[in-house]
Amino acid sequence: GDKLTKDILIQYSELVEEVKDLRKRIDNIERQIDKIETEGNVIDSVKGGYGGIQHFKIEGFPDPEYSKKKTRLYLNKAQLESAELELLELTNQVEDYIQSIDNSRMRRIIRYRVIDGLTWYQVAQKMGGRTTDESARKEFDRYMEER
Repeated sequence: GDKLTKDILIQYSELVEEVKDLRKRIDNIERQIDKIETEGNVIDSVKGGYGGIQHFKIEGFPDPEYSKKKTRLYLNKAQLESAELELLELTNQVEDYIQSIDNSRMRRIIRYRVIDGLTWYQVAQKMGGRTTDESARKEFDRYMEER
């Protein structure tokens, strides 16, 4: 549905967090993959032979781990791509929704908080006047409950 409701704001905020989370995961895996590639052959010392006295060196690329990570990376990248597309679409809907609010002050609070992702303290600074982080948050919550 293209019905403009406050649910769009909640969905949007969740999606922004999901995108951040996926980017972090991707960075993480890429670092691990780089490490495996840089270290190349991992040498494991294995005890064996005559009563475990002899040491065999077994060289090998940690294949299962490596391909698992590669697969996970491609998967996360696909997820990120789809989440970013969704976010793009949703951003337009959020903008339309905010525009449809007849209270200018509320429009500003929602833009600062939801679109710009500011903290309540920063929102209050931007609003100026007597606005505190507490009062801005209360106004926002009240607006969301009434809808």
